[in-house]
Amino acid sequence: MLLLLWKTCILGILASKILCQKVKYDGDQVLQVTPQTSEHVHQFQQLSDAWMLDLWMPHLSEDIHVGANIHVRVPASLVQQMKEKLLQYSIPFQVLIKDVQELLVKPAMKSHSRHSRSLASYNYTKYHPMEEIKQWMTQIEQEYNHLVTRHQLGETYELQPIYYLKLGQPSDKPKKIIWMDCGIHAREWIAPAYCQWFVKEILQNYNNDQNIKEILKNIDFYIVPVLNIDGYIYSWTMDRLWRKSRASYNNGACFGTDLNRNFDAMWCSIGASKNCSALTFCGTEPESEPETKAVVNLVKSRKSDILCFLTIHSYGQLILQPYGYTRNPSKNHMEMLKVAKMAAEAIEAKHGTIYTVGSASHILYSNSGSSRDWAADLGLDFSYTFELRDNGTYGFQLPEDQIQPTCEETMAGMMTIIDYINKKNFKNNAVTITSATLWLNILLLATCSTTYTLWI
Repeated sequence: MLLLLWKTCILGILASKILCQKVKYDGDQVLQVTPQTSEHVHQFQQLSDAWMLDLWMPHLSEDIHVGANIHVRVPASLVQQMKEKLLQYSIPFQVLIKDVQELLVKPAMKSHSRHSRSLASYNYTKYHPMEEIKQWMTQIEQEYNHLVTRHQLGETYELQPIYYLKLGQPSDKPKKIIWMDCGIHAREWIAPAYCQWFVKEILQNYNNDQNIKEILKNIDFYIVPVLNIDGYIYSWTMDRLWRKSRASYNNGACFGTDLNRNFDAMWCSIGASKNCSALTFCGTEPESEPETKAVVNLVKSRKSDILCFLTIHSYGQLILQPYGYTRNPSKNHMEMLKVAKMAAEAIEAKHGTIYTVGSASHILYSNSGSSRDWAADLGLDFSYTFELRDNGTYGFQLPEDQIQPTCEETMAGMMTIIDYINKKNFKNNAVTITSATLWLNILLLATCSTTYTLWI
């Protein structure tokens, strides 16, 4: 136990002071491959499995199908062989990222002197290591203590405390909740950046935006800026493209669980792997990971109060709704689809970015064990996954100059969903009460009028 605590401490110090890029990707390329026939699919699946390639989209070779655009990172040592094979098989391809390492270096060069000592100087257009995000959460709670409280959700495998921020007007009675988590996959840095942006926008506009005031009167937001803290720290200190948690398996032979395959939603039945070395390793059983269990415990305890479950990822520019493990629709599929389309329209109106909406199994790929599907199975009416920018030009290494436009457009789409849910649950009641009051007044007026007529 002491050794584990010591390691955790060292990792925290490293994360806050240096970006030690131990894993190198010099010369690695990301290709977009588009199989045109079933034979193409079979040939590429064989190559992918034989060479153990890092599939970015989809994550498993069995999810590859005719006409789909596959994004795959190819190690420098295999780039030429891969291209020759694709040409030999007449499988169309193009280079999306010419040198993966070149993209990784850019944020690293700027990450040494961004530590903020005050909330006023915190830069929301930069990526921040975990220690800075922790400090930011403390400062947010102190600065906005009339609206914000910080709470511990649980602990990670490496005993890092997981915190969430509760945003809302204080109330003596239990309030309705909208849940939002970011950073479940370590390398998707734009997700934690958005969670911080969302908190900033809500709090800074609270005094001047009557709509936000009304929402915070009715609803508390539970915001988890980084759920997979161990993996996120590791992506800063050792391997920028690390995806999973840092749990150890087989006596240290392999590490990490895909936390978004670990929920009890047809666990490990499709689109996941029981091989602990795989990117989509689903864990040893449903909710085997402490990070997953922490989410499950809190959400279940407040199940009747949670109006919407939102989980933020990248990349692909998608708004996904249940389900990923079946092609059957959710109980309120059409309403969820309508709301998602409204959000996509708001996103496009902001900066022209196109988002696709629909069930994961229809517009992305099949997967089981996701938190989105688990929340729907639990009975929550609204459950969405947001896959933020982009479509593969940068993939998981979205440049910092795209943080602000990404967050601005996502905020527009997110507020569309939040407004809809707020009005659905609270405005209708107000309309009903107003209508009843109106009819009561009419009846009283009629009664008084009749009485007056009889009296005269």
